[in-house]
Amino acid sequence: MAVQLFKKTAFSSVYQKYMIPVSNEIMNLVLSYVKDKTNGQPLEMAVDVGCGAGRYTLPLAPHFKKVLGIDLSESQINLAKQNTLANNVSYMVAPAEKLPLEDASVDLVTAAVAAHWFTVDKFAHEAVRVLKSKGCFAAHAFYPATELEYKDLSHDLNVVMSEVWDTFFQYDVNRKILGHPFCQYKTIYEAIPLQDKEWITDIPIKYEMSIPEIIGFIQSMVMFQIFLEKDMKGAEQFLIQIDRRFREILGEEADSARLTAHFKHYCVLACKH
Repeated sequence: MAVQLFKKTAFSSVYQKYMIPVSNEIMNLVLSYVKDKTNGQPLEMAVDVGCGAGRYTLPLAPHFKKVLGIDLSESQINLAKQNTLANNVSYMVAPAEKLPLEDASVDLVTAAVAAHWFTVDKFAHEAVRVLKSKGCFAAHAFYPATELEYKDLSHDLNVVMSEVWDTFFQYDVNRKILGHPFCQYKTIYEAIPLQDKEWITDIPIKYEMSIPEIIGFIQSMVMFQIFLEKDMKGAEQFLIQIDRRFREILGEEADSARLTAHFKHYCVLACKH
């Protein structure tokens, strides 16, 4: 299973280093939703499920008395512990489908770029089980496509980027990895057994990225890691060729250029009454 890749220390490090940064817009959306639903009451506990190295766990720390990050990967949890200084944040190895928490004990259950790896129905019911009355659920990720913008070179850059995604799709034949992201988490929205819920799609988020950062992002994608496992030489050569083509398009500006990478994020929000 592709999810097993996250248990490998080498991939955990690559993912932590090169995955696109935390979206402040998405964090603000989630936190505003929680504060609105709880009428600004003090927030005791947040749980970040599939927390990885804690990228989306730490921003929760100033808003909750306690924050718990949960992930199935021990290597990811170890990275999270190394990167965390906040006294109110802790981590635990556990599955999303069996949360080690009491009923009605949590103010927020969140899953950031992670819910598509879970058995969705089981996770959805577990999330609702542990939520307090007026507790909130939030799951968000980004659409598996990226558009690059840079002066008058955007078209040529996007031809290359489209080929990257087309190559990746060959390693996800039955949409087992990208099925939920392709539908912008509609399946997850439908799986949440709550009446008060929202499904927000096509949220535009921009990141300024250099060529090395874009190449790193490509490496951080699970489909590239599957490619690497199946054909190491081919995957490495593919990465070299993509880097070369980007540099040929940008010419003398290749080392200094900051490209605008456009992503579409989406978010499922729900509240337990």
